[in-house]
Order: sequence, then C-alpha cells, then structure tokens
Amino acid sequence: MALTFAELEEEWEAALDWDERYALLIDIGRQLPPMDSALKTAATKVPGCSANVWVYPVTEGGLLKFQADSDAAITKGIVALVVLMADGKRPEAVLATDFEGAIDRLGLRQHLSSNRTQGLPNMIARVREAAARMAA
Repeated sequence: MALTFAELEEEWEAALDWDERYALLIDIGRQLPPMDSALKTAATKVPGCSANVWVYPVTEGGLLKFQADSDAAITKGIVALVVLMADGKRPEAVLATDFEGAIDRLGLRQHLSSNRTQGLPNMIARVREAAARMAA
C-alpha cells in the first residue's frame, strides 16, 4: 500500500462527513494487494470478527510485511488500516505502535457496529503476535 498512516489521517480529517470516511475506509481496503487464496486458512483467520478476516505475516529483510483480506468491504478497510500501521516496520517498532490510540484519534470505534469493533482488538493482536514472534 502506497498510502502512509499519516497521509490517511490527513485525508480522514479532510473528509466532510462519515459517509466520506466510510468511502475512504472501503478504498483503503481495495488498495490491499490480493491475498493468495491458499493463505486463507484457519491458522490465518482472525477470530471474533463478524466477517471473515485473514492476516498472514512475512518478513523481508528484517521488516514485517502482511497479506490481509476480508470478505466484507468495511471490515477489509479496517484490517487494511491495522496493516497500514505495521507494514514495512521492524518487529520492535510494531510492538511499540499505539494501534488503539491511532484508531481512537480517527473516532472509528464510535461509528462502527459492535460486531465490527469486537474483531478490531483481535486484528491488532494478530499483528502484534507476529511482531513478537519475529522479534524473539
């Protein structure tokens, strides 16, 4: 994904209303590179999400990279947002990332259904677990 989280925050703030923000979230999800269907397994599936969500970590030159997908547009945008904060970073930097604070700055939790917000901590946990394994 070419967009940085800082750039996303700027676009988010410039959005006139939540309809525009949802459209931005869906667009972020569309920017995720296609995930190989062979990686969509029980092991990569994120539990507790209202839609199917998969996150698969890899390392390249000591940096974490993620493949991610969902079968629901807004949920795909949410997982893309989480991945955006971690992709291309060293595991230690991912572990130090304040995912929750960043999501709270966007005001996202207050505007998502409870089903979608229940899965968000699990998406973050999946990314942190990958970082912790690779940092060890």
